[in-house]
Amino acid sequence: MHRLLPLVLLFCSLFSAVAQSIPGLQQPVEIIRDRWGVNHIYAKNEHDLFFAQGYSAAQDRLFQLEIWRRQATGTVAELLGPQEVKRDMGTRLFRFRGDLNKELLHYHPHGPQIVRAFVDGVNAYITQILKTPEKLPFEFRVLNTKPGLWTPEVVISRHQGLAYNVRDELNYGRLVKLIGADKLRELQWFHPVSKPNEPDLTLRVNGDELFQPILDLYEAFRLPLKFQGRPTKADEDEAQLDRQQNNDEWFDTEKQYVGSNNWIISGNKSASGYPMLANDPHRAQSTPSLRYWVHLNGPGWNVIGAGEPTLPGISIGHNDHGAWGLTIFETDNEDLYVYETNPANSNQYRYKGNWVSMKTLTETIPVKGGQPVQATLKYTRHGPVVFEDKQHHKAYAIRAGWLDTGCSPYLASLRMNQARNWTEFRQACSYSRIPGENMIWADKTGTIGWQAVGLAPIRKNFTGLVPVPGDGRYEWSGYLPIQQLPNKLNPSEGYVATANNNLTPANFPHRDAVGWTWSSPNRAHRIEEVLNDGKRKSMVDFMALQADYLSIPARTLVPLLKNLASPDNRTEQALGYLRKWDYKLETNSVAAAIYVAWEGELKKAVYQQKVPKNAQPYFKSLPSKRVFDELLIPTVSRDSLLLSCMDRAVTQLTDRLGNDMDDWLYGQRKNKHITITHPLSDLVDKAMQKKINLGPVARGGYGETVNATANDLNQTHGASFRILIDTEDWDKTLGVNSPGQSGNPDSPHYSDLFPIWAENNYFPVFFTKDKVKTVAEQTTILKP
Repeated sequence: MHRLLPLVLLFCSLFSAVAQSIPGLQQPVEIIRDRWGVNHIYAKNEHDLFFAQGYSAAQDRLFQLEIWRRQATGTVAELLGPQEVKRDMGTRLFRFRGDLNKELLHYHPHGPQIVRAFVDGVNAYITQILKTPEKLPFEFRVLNTKPGLWTPEVVISRHQGLAYNVRDELNYGRLVKLIGADKLRELQWFHPVSKPNEPDLTLRVNGDELFQPILDLYEAFRLPLKFQGRPTKADEDEAQLDRQQNNDEWFDTEKQYVGSNNWIISGNKSASGYPMLANDPHRAQSTPSLRYWVHLNGPGWNVIGAGEPTLPGISIGHNDHGAWGLTIFETDNEDLYVYETNPANSNQYRYKGNWVSMKTLTETIPVKGGQPVQATLKYTRHGPVVFEDKQHHKAYAIRAGWLDTGCSPYLASLRMNQARNWTEFRQACSYSRIPGENMIWADKTGTIGWQAVGLAPIRKNFTGLVPVPGDGRYEWSGYLPIQQLPNKLNPSEGYVATANNNLTPANFPHRDAVGWTWSSPNRAHRIEEVLNDGKRKSMVDFMALQADYLSIPARTLVPLLKNLASPDNRTEQALGYLRKWDYKLETNSVAAAIYVAWEGELKKAVYQQKVPKNAQPYFKSLPSKRVFDELLIPTVSRDSLLLSCMDRAVTQLTDRLGNDMDDWLYGQRKNKHITITHPLSDLVDKAMQKKINLGPVARGGYGETVNATANDLNQTHGASFRILIDTEDWDKTLGVNSPGQSGNPDSPHYSDLFPIWAENNYFPVFFTKDKVKTVAEQTTILKP
């Protein structure tokens, strides 16, 4: 499984040490890169440790870092042209503008020094490679650009924070106007609720005025970049028509599939007798990957795991004392405010009976191939103004809690990296404000614990689920202290499992500080089922569970076909496959292909039945719970729906996979697979495309299996990074990171982990230096 190097090659690798002089270091730093591309950094002081982390990240992910820098600074139009001006305006509108030193101190007592050292390391590599620009990764040549230098402001940017719920608020407001609050509660699965009329969806603003492009600026800076070359005017006109539809699709897909699994078990449930931890965050599948493994070893620091290459520290991993992981926990830290503006002066809004002036800033946005654009940025007391309706004398602003101090995503992990026990870890959690997460902890002393974290505004007289007037009647009453969010310590059941499902009791005292919509619980239920099967778990069991393809929805729905027969021979043949199936969406299963196509048709049919036509543009998909609840009601029409959807599924599969049902394997190029396309693929020749694009490879599973592979045939989301830890021995840790540690296709580590990942396999993540040396590929000494 570990595919260890032949001994000869391994011994050779031990002696390949390279020395480099890097201005900015205080003392020499040793970096051992292992054969899977993970840098193990050994520094003699804290400054050099984080300097080397920044330097190494830039070496491996330079183009990814450059795109992050441009997105963070609102300078994408300077690279890609006029079509990105709106993105840059949005970025600048939502830029953190508070006290930078106070901001950096939030993340760690040495935060200013750590972040500046990291930035200096990034810049040291950029300065070095610019002396030989011909060695820049290919993306810089294709786009005819060079990397720019970083500042601490780039590190703390919020442009990729996982917070999109203001879009839901606007759509809920529209839906309440169109179909009423009761019908919306019937369609959406708001939970947990303790009363039938919860949550309160009373609309106190003019619903007719909500059907305008209110969130254009907000959406523009959150969307991923697309590199389409220089569009012509005709391209722009055509793009404008389908842009909103594509944007909606992207946000809806992100909302549905950005999640994760994690679980911890106590020593009483493990084969080793020590607590164990597993984590696999589900994000967009891309090249390079979102996450980046690293090992940081220096005075006061010894931590290994993955973070994002743009940040110092590690967000998921372990140190000498304990291990931690995360999944999304729903907190609502955005609200949309609607203001009456002064007909005589549109820069004034009514607040508590008075006209108050907006704060106004002007910035210049450089544009490739065009004149610089002057952007006027306006702010109310609540936050950035995203839309002005001059006709109705209204303005719309977003209160985004994440613009407050201490809300750079994952950066508070720095405090977690040094936690020595549950008390210290929980204290570190109290600084983790964005995104909302289920943090889990397991340590060598036998302790396991769970603490929900996140910025949770207290709303005393409204739920924050629909837009509200900004006239002073609907204000936040501070934030709920993080330690008052749900938590557990050494639970009697001996485990904690989270999969973005609801873990908040209906009687939680601060209900309006916690989200109302959660992922389907099917992944969580399957994890709990396996952890509760009475067998002590080993690393092999954890590997199998992260790769688990059993579909609880299939186990629920397929038995409904038991007494049904179809007059159509092909449909009857398909039913025969399902009757003897084990409900696992394995790549080599014909029944899995039939089931997934059938479930998709059922979801479409129930959606069309239940969701009024006028609501469909603002309510794109029914929660699977609502679909399954509907299908579990036994009626004649239900049975005919089950069969007619099977007819459609068979027709669809015949068209795609041919007439021979035995060829309908679930995992294959024409069905469930993954192809990862580099964002610049359309701008390079065929030979380069072959080098930078990956796949196709067959996949199993779908959006509701533990091994979550999303519900599209080409897997767009899921776990690209995985970690498994047995606290008995840190050297037993296993991990993966698809497609590789490097973003440079000239590196052997660009895609070397993709085949391992595709087989649901792992590499060993060694922690002790003696073990690390046995898998060393290269040792580099960075000298001052």
